Amino acid sequence: MTAHFEYFDEWFSKSAFSNTNLKREQPNPALTFLQHFDMIGKHIEKRVILQREREFFMDRERFQSRLGFLLVSAGCAVGIGNVWKFPYVTGQNGGGVFVLFYLLFLVAMGVPVLTMELAVGRASRKSAVLGYKALEPAGSKWHLHGWFCVAGCCLLMMYYTTVSGWMLGYFFKFAGGVFVGLEGAAVNGVFDAMRASPVEMIVWMAITVLGGFLVCSFKLQSGLERITKWMMLGLLGLIAVLAVHSLTLPGGLEGVKFYLLPDFGRAMDAGIGGVITAAMNQAFFTLSLGIAAMEVFGSYMKRDHTLTSEAVRICSLDTFVALMAGLIIFPACFSFGVEPDAGPSLIFYTLPKVFLGMAGGRLWGALFFLFMTFASFSTVIAVFENLQANAIDNFSWSRKKAAVINCVFILLASLPCVLGNNLWSGVRILGRDVLDFEDFLVSNLLLPIGSLVYLLFCVTKWGWGWDKYLAEANAGEGIKMPRWLKPVFQFVLPILVLVILIQGLLP
Repeated sequence: MTAHFEYFDEWFSKSAFSNTNLKREQPNPALTFLQHFDMIGKHIEKRVILQREREFFMDRERFQSRLGFLLVSAGCAVGIGNVWKFPYVTGQNGGGVFVLFYLLFLVAMGVPVLTMELAVGRASRKSAVLGYKALEPAGSKWHLHGWFCVAGCCLLMMYYTTVSGWMLGYFFKFAGGVFVGLEGAAVNGVFDAMRASPVEMIVWMAITVLGGFLVCSFKLQSGLERITKWMMLGLLGLIAVLAVHSLTLPGGLEGVKFYLLPDFGRAMDAGIGGVITAAMNQAFFTLSLGIAAMEVFGSYMKRDHTLTSEAVRICSLDTFVALMAGLIIFPACFSFGVEPDAGPSLIFYTLPKVFLGMAGGRLWGALFFLFMTFASFSTVIAVFENLQANAIDNFSWSRKKAAVINCVFILLASLPCVLGNNLWSGVRILGRDVLDFEDFLVSNLLLPIGSLVYLLFCVTKWGWGWDKYLAEANAGEGIKMPRWLKPVFQFVLPILVLVILIQGLLP
């Protein structure tokens, strides 16, 4: 019983009631631990808050460490787009000029919306659907968006597992010497041949899916947290080694200058409006907010630190990887006189030629695609965990049952994207192939609409409400979200997200 009282004291000191005038009842050994909760509950109008705090300690898995939470969350944010898009867009839009605007929008948009996803998760201790249900006003239908979040995570994995499989395949090709002796068009032909083979594509995709759900079939701490922690540390180590190597290449510093030095001439050529728009879009999409991919990690958090502090750290790690990726790509491309094009052509056509031109190119190519594999797989298992949590919360499945059913579903659902690269290459949906169409639905529709829903849920009286969101966001030690930002959150941020949504729908 003494242990129960000590646990109770820890809960009370960290709960939403610690800063209120609520009179604490003295522990009575004749009462059980749960009876003490009920005794406090009689002083509270909103008993659902009490239930939430009870679930905080009793019903939910939690991260073993703060480092684990940060690395898992950053692993979800760090993705392939950080590598093949951020550096190119930066160089195209004036280098340091773009970076400054990007950081501005990351603080103004990315951090606030991230805190909202995390707040819904941490306050409810549930995944998307039940998280909304626990916090929404009685009779409202905000929880319907939770199902759209689940659909968005499924849709994202329907094509992202294919792209992640490409990275894994290229790691083994470089490590196995497939590229040795190849030049020019023959290098391009390796990627073209891989895409043309449905069997090879299915193998790499299946390895990614099976490996991801194998990790998620274990408990949170022994599966996702442990694997992601080591994988992210490996990723950070690899990116540092690769960046140092690129900087030592002849002419590499010219690439750094092009990449990061502010160039208002290039910014003016692109148009200041275009630079600002590009920075806003990059800051918004880099965190993949709006489909509850981050919300589930909030449900596993402790309440020791404010959500603003945690969001800043997650964004910092994500930005660090993006910036370092540029320090790998630009010096290498400038050293070999190669234009750093955006998209898959950069990763699978341009960079392999650059690596093959280096001394020890086989090694450097293998290390680069190992880094890319870590970056993509960390996102895969993070989103898989979201699917796991929703299945467990909504259907009361065990982790292993959820892993098996979700694995079979994602394997089958990923086949259209795989086949869209070969057997179904002639299929077009709204003028897009299967991969591009699925990416369009997620990036241009579900992410901005979902972020707008989270915004409105957290700042309007028809949803959870500003005061409750702010109390949850500011619980713990660290950076506090200022109360005076309420009008900005209510009016400015929704308008910015709407701008992003409309831009994504325009031809």
